[in-house]
Amino acid sequence: MAGVTTTPLGTAFTRSRSWARAHPLAPDVLLAGAVLVAMLVGSFADPSTGHNTPTFGTRSPTVPSVLLMVLGAALIVMRRRRPRPVLLGTCAVTALELITGDPPAPVVLSAVIALYTVAAHTDRPTTWRVGLATMTVLTAAAMCFSSGPWYGQANLAIFAWSGMASAAGDAVRSRRAFIDAIRERAERAERTREEEARRRVAEERLRIARDLHDVVAHHIALVNVQAGVAAHVMDKRPDQAKEALAHVREASRSALNELRATVGLLRQSGDPEAPTEPAPGLAHVDGLLETFRNAGLPVTFVAGEGVPRLPAAVDLAAYRIIQEALTNTRKHAGPGARAEVSVVKVGPTVEVTVLDNGEGTGEPADGGGHGLLGMRERVTALGGSLTAGPRYGGGFRTQAILPVKGHVPAATTTPPARNPAARTTDPAQTAQTAQTAPTGETA
Repeated sequence: MAGVTTTPLGTAFTRSRSWARAHPLAPDVLLAGAVLVAMLVGSFADPSTGHNTPTFGTRSPTVPSVLLMVLGAALIVMRRRRPRPVLLGTCAVTALELITGDPPAPVVLSAVIALYTVAAHTDRPTTWRVGLATMTVLTAAAMCFSSGPWYGQANLAIFAWSGMASAAGDAVRSRRAFIDAIRERAERAERTREEEARRRVAEERLRIARDLHDVVAHHIALVNVQAGVAAHVMDKRPDQAKEALAHVREASRSALNELRATVGLLRQSGDPEAPTEPAPGLAHVDGLLETFRNAGLPVTFVAGEGVPRLPAAVDLAAYRIIQEALTNTRKHAGPGARAEVSVVKVGPTVEVTVLDNGEGTGEPADGGGHGLLGMRERVTALGGSLTAGPRYGGGFRTQAILPVKGHVPAATTTPPARNPAARTTDPAQTAQTAQTAPTGETA
């Protein structure tokens, strides 16, 4: 990594750790050798001479004591693979030395190492139970079979070393658990951050796709209609054909402008060419309705009294719902259809309703459209509800209830396909639609 310097000591430490991971038994073999040397040296020392330091040459270990020390050190090699059996074995070897040795050799050092290993690799209750049992057995054996007084320093030293081994192992285990918990929380936070980033990307992709669909579906439908009119009257009524082509040009220009504005959202924030025009809303609905009227769809618009200035997200959703519903009407309602659009404030919500009296074009639905799905996603994201389905007696009805402030429970119904067969529904759904239809609809 750039900017990071390593010292020779740090490099040697890193290499030694890598070597220890590659050879897991090697550190325990080295430890067993060091413990054996310490026990052998200690067996030649006599701490009871009264001097401040132990003296050597006054005693020497017996052959059984040497064998027990070698056995205790050999058991340490397997301490991490079989910690409890190793502890039992070293305790048995130590107790045997305490009973038969006079004076006993320091075989207890192997039991202390094994007790520390058990404490470092188990839970706290087990640590204290095993540690208490080990201290009791070894201390009792030393007090009962020692040639000196039962309260001698050597006996109390066994008790102290056993307790310190248990405490040290428990502290190491707690620290490892603490570090593992910190590492796990950091990894979980990293995963959560990545998942949140992916979720935001997916939501943004869905929103852009929804906006692109609304823009393209609306304007391309108008271009298709006007182009068909121009092709039909080109020879007999050229003036009307020119007017239809002018509407085609205007619709295509509007489509390009809205596509440029939508795609501009993908630009970086510092791009000077990023669009700054406001998003469309109900203030622009007259121009939207005029494009449908020019395409041959009579549209009536009614705005109820007391409709407040809507939040930006709600205002855009209302505009897009009207746009998509009228586009569906123009594509699927058939010739001679008329549409009605109303925006009414009802309590803390605004109801946007689009009605038509069309009988359908007779074309089979391909089921691949995303218009109603996009409207439902917009309304649900705002906490509103959407209903779309055939009207009793003919026609189609799309109604969105959008909250002006806060959220209302979202309850979205599944709309049927726009084709003649789909306009005939079961009696229960027909009755429910008739009950929720506005006053004045044709039954």
